[in-house]
Amino acid sequence: MSDTRRRALPGPRARALIARDRAVVARSYVRDYPFVMDHGRGAEVWDVDGNRYVDFAAGIAVCSTGHAHPEVVAAIRDAAGRFLHVSPDFWHEGQTQLAEMIDGLAPVSGPAMSFFANSGTEAVEAALKLARFASGRPRFIGFLGGFHGRSMGSLAFTASRATQQRGFFPTMPGVTHVPYPDSYRPLLAGPDQGTAVLNYIEKLFRSNLPAEEVAAVLVEPIQGEGGYLVPPDGFLHGLRELCDRHGILLIFDEVQSGIGRTGEMFAWQHWNVQPDIITLAKGLASGMPLGLAVARRDLMERWPAGAHANTFGGNPLACAAAATTLRLVAGQYLESARLAGERLAAGLRALAGDFPCIGDIRGRGLMLAIDLVTDRASRQPHADLARETVQRAFGNGLLLLTCGTSGIRLIPPLMIDTALVDEGLDILRRSLSEAVRSG
Repeated sequence: MSDTRRRALPGPRARALIARDRAVVARSYVRDYPFVMDHGRGAEVWDVDGNRYVDFAAGIAVCSTGHAHPEVVAAIRDAAGRFLHVSPDFWHEGQTQLAEMIDGLAPVSGPAMSFFANSGTEAVEAALKLARFASGRPRFIGFLGGFHGRSMGSLAFTASRATQQRGFFPTMPGVTHVPYPDSYRPLLAGPDQGTAVLNYIEKLFRSNLPAEEVAAVLVEPIQGEGGYLVPPDGFLHGLRELCDRHGILLIFDEVQSGIGRTGEMFAWQHWNVQPDIITLAKGLASGMPLGLAVARRDLMERWPAGAHANTFGGNPLACAAAATTLRLVAGQYLESARLAGERLAAGLRALAGDFPCIGDIRGRGLMLAIDLVTDRASRQPHADLARETVQRAFGNGLLLLTCGTSGIRLIPPLMIDTALVDEGLDILRRSLSEAVRSG
């Protein structure tokens, strides 16, 4: 794509819609660049001015089966032809069937029951309420860099950017944050950051956080918004053992990492550590609004009728989309995520050989990120370069998102083919080169 086109973005139709939007839509949304979507197919999207892009953002890891997958669209259309809504006072086949499918995937340590919500944030809220109710304990542990939502309960755990907290104190009380094990930029002393964090938690238990008052630990098996951090081997096992020893529930937030994103159905399967409760959303329904809090049956059965509910959870269209998504992911796209992820990671390693500003490459499957630095010796984050690269990529026809302080995440649809992986890598190379020269 030429520099002429890059300078011309956004086009006239996009500019007009953005101007209308400013007057009527809340300004709390982060808009990294002026992309106005018209339509998409697979891992390609087009804006309202007809410009084509390779999609390495996938709606923040939502569009797992790609844009407008014909089988997902057909399932939604069929469900819509039957009925659009039934209240939670009644039953419908699609909701029960989806819960059975989730139970069959063994997402938690025992038979599973699902609570149906409309988003990842709502799923987290449900998980927190369940943990408090089932345990009878008032406190929780979260992690620095974590992202779990922006409602007042989930926001008490979210710690990836100060702007998400500013102006909202106090949130839900009783949450203690500990470092997430970051092997690239360690916060604690010692060669094994996983062990260091576990020791830190035990020290808290001895000093100012009574373990017997902690209901649950909420953690992302692979941290998302905080930088796509992969924990050291042994950390999740150690956390599971620590929780079991103190009677604490373990909640995995897999809103971003779950449903095939990492090349396994759930990210915890890379370490074979099952949680007591897991939250799912984003890639679960290929873009339809659906979130699940899935828990061990013995925990979920402690809730009496009326303890928690909502109006729209279990929407028949969303359930139909999710059931089809699960079949597609299990049948085809898990393997695709592994193979495409290997090809993408290899391309990023080749890119790092030519660009010293790439300090780290991390992730699993198609949940990958590069971390840009001023120099590899100091590992000083280069946030400006990351932002400029994302802007240049948009101009060159590639959709990207940042993460952490100086990370760029690469999260295309799971069904992406090798030609589009290679095209995206070529655009990333050109965009990074332009960004480096401009700085």
